[in-house]
Amino acid sequence: MKTILLGPPGAGKGTQAQFICQAYDIPQISTGDMLRAAVSAGSELGHRVKAVMDSGALVSDDIIIELVKERLAADDCVNGYLFDGFPRTISQAQALEAAGVALDAVVEIRVPDEEIAKRMSGRRVHPGSGRVYHLVYNPPQIEGRDDETGERLIQRGDDQEDTVRERLGVYHDQTHPLVEFYLAKSGHGDLRYIEIDGLGDVEGIKRQILNSLG
Repeated sequence: MKTILLGPPGAGKGTQAQFICQAYDIPQISTGDMLRAAVSAGSELGHRVKAVMDSGALVSDDIIIELVKERLAADDCVNGYLFDGFPRTISQAQALEAAGVALDAVVEIRVPDEEIAKRMSGRRVHPGSGRVYHLVYNPPQIEGRDDETGERLIQRGDDQEDTVRERLGVYHDQTHPLVEFYLAKSGHGDLRYIEIDGLGDVEGIKRQILNSLG
């Protein structure tokens, strides 16, 4: 199963990616993980990546595609792979296609912006343990306090509503065009485009995805 997982920040992609990877015995391919691994390995490509990152510049699509091809040659990709957070742009999708990287399915988890804003802005975190609460869906027993320690909960900067809406704006500008890109290719050859309603519970969304993938 060779899959791309699409959806806005806060749509639950990370949770569903784990289910897909377990079901098909495939690795989750993250460009961030690949960049860190390349730098740690100290390979020729890793040195190039480190030089770019140290300069503060963005790693080019050409280098990312080289990393992807290198990663997909690993033994754990024999059953397939799941791309999470890549490609992010049309140019990256085109580069992936030009490199001959095979895909069976593109899964899009759809969640309206207002629901995303409510989900993310309602999160509260206990800094010491990383325990996550939600003002609506999973509130602490005492408002603003961790259930186990009684310590104060915080709202992370990424979860503040203004920041969430900025991230959604970036997603719609840069990444959402991939929906039309892959929809146009669906049905031509073996690629399937699968739309999933992301408003249900976690188990229900999992069933939708796995039933659709088959």
